[in-house]
Amino acid sequence: MLSRAEGFTLVELLVVIVIVGILVAIAIPQYHYTRERAFTATMKHDLKNLSTAQEAYFIDHQAYSGTLGGLTTGLKLSAGVSIAISNATGSGFDATATHARTALTCSLAVSASVKGTPTCP
Repeated sequence: MLSRAEGFTLVELLVVIVIVGILVAIAIPQYHYTRERAFTATMKHDLKNLSTAQEAYFIDHQAYSGTLGGLTTGLKLSAGVSIAISNATGSGFDATATHARTALTCSLAVSASVKGTPTCP
């Protein structure tokens, strides 16, 4: 009686490794893109919250706050997000949000004529 060895051949194993490699090559860039979108959404959310807090501050002081600490509504930023406020006057302000885990930045400009929407590249 001849006994037949059971198992996979080297060619079969190589084919499986190539297929797994192709799937990984597709998945990693998609994962990176999804992470960037999540960080961008977090920064936009925090800028919208900043806009709301600035409007509440404006009602009390007839000017926009130049610092985050000056806001009276207890603005809480998401983890990893930093916001810088510039050009705060009685008629508007500019703000830029960055996230510690991405190089992308989002900005918000509010003026008397424009109630800004956060923009990100």
